[in-house]
Amino acid sequence: MTVGSTPSRAVVVGTGSRAQMFTEALARRPRLRVAALCDPNPVRIAHHQRLLKEAGEPEAAAWSPEEFERRLRADDIQEVVVTCVDALHDTYIVPALRAGCRVVTEKPMTTDAAKCRRILETVRETGNHLAVAFNYRFNPVHEEVHRQLSGGAIGEVLSVHFEWLLDTRHGADYFRRWHREKEHSGGLMVHKSSHHFDLVNWWLGARPEEVFGYGRLGFYGRAAGERSGYRREYERAHDAAAARDDPFALELAENEAMRSLYLDAEGEDGYHRDRNVFGDDITIEDDMALLVRYDTGATMTYHLTAYSPWEGYRVMFNGTRGRLELEVEESAWQPPLLGTASGRGTIHGDQALANAGGPRLVLRPLWEPPREVELPAFDHAGHGGGDERMLDVLFGPVDPADGPVDPDGPVDPADGPVDPADGPVDPAAATEAAAVDASDASRRRATEEDGALALVTGLAANRSFVSGRPVATADVMTP
Repeated sequence: MTVGSTPSRAVVVGTGSRAQMFTEALARRPRLRVAALCDPNPVRIAHHQRLLKEAGEPEAAAWSPEEFERRLRADDIQEVVVTCVDALHDTYIVPALRAGCRVVTEKPMTTDAAKCRRILETVRETGNHLAVAFNYRFNPVHEEVHRQLSGGAIGEVLSVHFEWLLDTRHGADYFRRWHREKEHSGGLMVHKSSHHFDLVNWWLGARPEEVFGYGRLGFYGRAAGERSGYRREYERAHDAAAARDDPFALELAENEAMRSLYLDAEGEDGYHRDRNVFGDDITIEDDMALLVRYDTGATMTYHLTAYSPWEGYRVMFNGTRGRLELEVEESAWQPPLLGTASGRGTIHGDQALANAGGPRLVLRPLWEPPREVELPAFDHAGHGGGDERMLDVLFGPVDPADGPVDPDGPVDPADGPVDPADGPVDPAAATEAAAVDASDASRRRATEEDGALALVTGLAANRSFVSGRPVATADVMTP
């Protein structure tokens, strides 16, 4: 990345709701300039052009996907941010790495083993790495868990019990949009749980070796909806009388950003953001249970529920010197009628959910009374405060005069790469990157290797759901 009076030129690939965070973040940083927006839908590009105008930034070039590879060099692009449909990530990551761009991709890094191998091979060929936007690493509560475990508070971690609950506001949303089709998202084991698998890999400093699991579509979809009585007869919510008082329906017209990004854009590509969650053609699961074994010998039991009355998660670590327990209540319950005031057009992540609770971290040492670990102030918005902290680390602070945001300061080029197997670092390039990238001793930034390790757990889980047998992660990645 170029540091100085000339901003680095960036392209944002995919201009849906999540991409707004990146467009706005780049526009706020004088070191960076959104030079291009790449999307097959010009209406969504126009929405992001308005975001740039509101930020006082010039209009970006509008690229079609077919132009992407050619224009990377022609338009002198240094930064690429990939936020398109998950299954298409590699289509943009690979040429961007080959063009020498600095690449940041939304999670998951990709959706299948062949695409993952293609990305990793390109990294090896070019020596150009990418960052995966695992924002939960930057949540201050999760950082405290990392500090407790890496500091030996419970000794060697032998087992983990992890339960993540998505309520019928958040969880249902994956069944309205393209995520409901496994060919596009990889299913929730890939799209959503990659967050959680990455956290455990990071917390334990471990690699998954074997996965066994059960998964089913038991709540959403036509058959389940007819059994429960929740199904209403409509294909999509907009202008459907049957959807008007349906607690599972999303009304796009009520939110300016969602209307602009999706309802107004339907004429260009026919994409419907508000499909019936009890409809047909849903190919992902909504209830998933796993057993994972790691190279450290530790095991994890994991359960993801996408239809809970409350939203949050519990994760418990058993070690040779005690137990660490985290509970985060993101919403105690949700009212039935769905609506959002979020200017980004999202219904989770951007703003705190209604009836939000809080986090609690308890340390239970052997032969001592349990004690609650003091936690920093918790902000439910922006994924627990993780989004803004991640953006500062990936792109530098909004005000360059602020310098690195992390108390440990910028990366020292003498430290070498995160993984010694990655080989030597070019000192000049590392010094340049250090001027804008902040880090800490726990190395919160996720690389392509971290992206692959999070992905392989989900891919092995999907394979185990079908076979009914344990799946070795090494077999998943073998051509």
